[in-house]
Order: sequence, then structure tokens, then C-alpha cells
Amino acid sequence: MSTISDNFDRCLGDRVRAERELRGWSLSDLSDHSGVSRAMIHKVERGESSPTASLLGKLCGAFGLTVSSLIARAEAGSQRLSRHDDQPLWTDPETGYTRRHVSPDGSPFDIVAVELPSGARVAYPAASFVFLRQCIWVVRGALTFVEGETVHALESGDCLLLGPAVDCEFRNDSDETCRYVVVLTKTG
Repeated sequence: MSTISDNFDRCLGDRVRAERELRGWSLSDLSDHSGVSRAMIHKVERGESSPTASLLGKLCGAFGLTVSSLIARAEAGSQRLSRHDDQPLWTDPETGYTRRHVSPDGSPFDIVAVELPSGARVAYPAASFVFLRQCIWVVRGALTFVEGETVHALESGDCLLLGPAVDCEFRNDSDETCRYVVVLTKTG
């Protein structure tokens, strides 16, 4: 008797397939990386087999994930839609900067919508970006982005791919609120 529901087995299988496809791997590739047979991976992906902890550990090792993070992604997997009213919103009490986490849980990248009030400055140390790749897209207004020694003057519609991790500052030197989107993904 299985203690994991059939529905969860399907969600877990979908997540395993999604993780494999995100990496551009075939079933054979995942088999080679994990030591799990192609046939067993295929059964797991179709939700026809409830994987053991050992098997999950092998798959997660190949993906570079913890078992708990794979399970959390599987549980969130059916929630591919992130409704505006359910998106976490945080406001910095010092600057009034607001940050809305837009992307659904379990997404391979994060999408963050930001409103930076006129005159506000938000600085981040390089350590905040070491394992991330980021793009900044200005939706409305103007943003001064200081990346180490380089100053980028970004206008509405501009998109900047950040370089290697350095101390940086988001600055709104204009008279109106700046709205921008940051898309982040982990490196390596």
C-alpha cells in the first residue's frame, strides 16, 4: 500500500521530467548522471511508480537538488499560475521600495517586479549575486544602476544583463516612481 497519493506521484513525475528537460537531458542522459535505469525514470515520469527515497536521492543528486526541494517543487507544480493577489509583496520601511515576487513557486527563474520611489537608493553587496544571473528591464521611468564602477542610465524599455557579481546600487534620481522587473536564475 502506497503512502503517497497517485496524484502526488503524477506531480512528482511531472517535476522530474521538467527538471530533466530544463537541463536539455534525454532519459539516457539522466540515467547516466543518476545511475537509475531509463525504464525506471520513464515509469516515475509517467507517475506509474512511486519512487523510493534512495531513487529520489539519486535523481536529486544528478539534478543538484535536495530531495526536499524536489518534493516542494512537485507540490507546487500544479500551481503554474501566480495570481496577482497571491504574490508576496514586501515594502522596505526605510526607502518605500516595493518588491513583488511574480513568478510561480518552483519556476527555474525568479521574476520580481519593483517600484522604486523618487530619490530612493537601494544597495546590495556582491555576495548577494555570486550564484545568480540577472536582467533588469525598466518598465516605466528611469533607473540609475551602479554596477561596481560602471554607471548605467536606464530608460523605459531598456534591459540590462548584469555582469559578474560586484557591489551595486539601484537609484532613482528622477521625480517619478521607477518601475522595473528583475529576472534572476541560478548559475552553475
